Amino acid sequence: MMKRLITFLGCFAVSATMVSADNMRMAVTTSFHNSGLSDSLLPAIEQDIGLKLDLLVVGTGQAIRLGKAGDVDAILVHSRSAEEAFVAAGYGTHRRNIMYNDFVFVGPKNDPAGIAVARTAQEALRKIADAEAVFVSRGDDSGTHNRERSLWGAIAANLDQKNGWYRSVGAGMGAALNTASGMNAYIMSDRASWLNFGNKGGLAMLYAGDPALFNQYAYLPVNPLLHRHVKTTQAKNLEAWLTSSRAKELINNYQIDGEKLFFFNAE
Repeated sequence: MMKRLITFLGCFAVSATMVSADNMRMAVTTSFHNSGLSDSLLPAIEQDIGLKLDLLVVGTGQAIRLGKAGDVDAILVHSRSAEEAFVAAGYGTHRRNIMYNDFVFVGPKNDPAGIAVARTAQEALRKIADAEAVFVSRGDDSGTHNRERSLWGAIAANLDQKNGWYRSVGAGMGAALNTASGMNAYIMSDRASWLNFGNKGGLAMLYAGDPALFNQYAYLPVNPLLHRHVKTTQAKNLEAWLTSSRAKELINNYQIDGEKLFFFNAE
């Protein structure tokens, strides 16, 4: 079985000298890992280009901080404004679209806030706020959390946790979904993580389809001018593979219960 390191936030302690020349470290989002897609891509990457990827599974905010510190060679994240700021500040060499899916709203099957009939994502959140139905937020500065926060901001919702219905948990996608399942609460998830989630309990996907819920993933190599130890050649080889027809086939054909989870759109 292929050896690879899966490291979660709070457990990261790997020095630059601990990874051999045919390895590279990439910080990826918890939503990407929770989808199961990495289990399909990593063996193919090793087989095709002889590269073993050590994945550090964190939220987008933490992935960007790891990139800034030079603790990884590249990042694969989904928060465009943060990515563009990362490149503009010189921490990354460039940003490359790889694939996309979408965010969805999940909640109790009986849908007490009535979001299933909402016309927009903002209307769905307004219904939750008006009903003061329990909503679980990741609250972890991830790409998912940032998008959720921007949608709440657009309706000027009062998210003071003293209200009781808005629960910020500061956790990754899987842990946040577990919390929502345990509380029978609403939550915003990426579609892939929801479909691959095994503890759905009384929850169901209730709302999707608004263009505001589009979820783009991008690849950003860390700038070797700031961190000379980063593995530029390996990062370039990985980018070439991630934008290849081989990656396109694997990404577009990855399914759970007959449903596609990601769509390749590398430019």
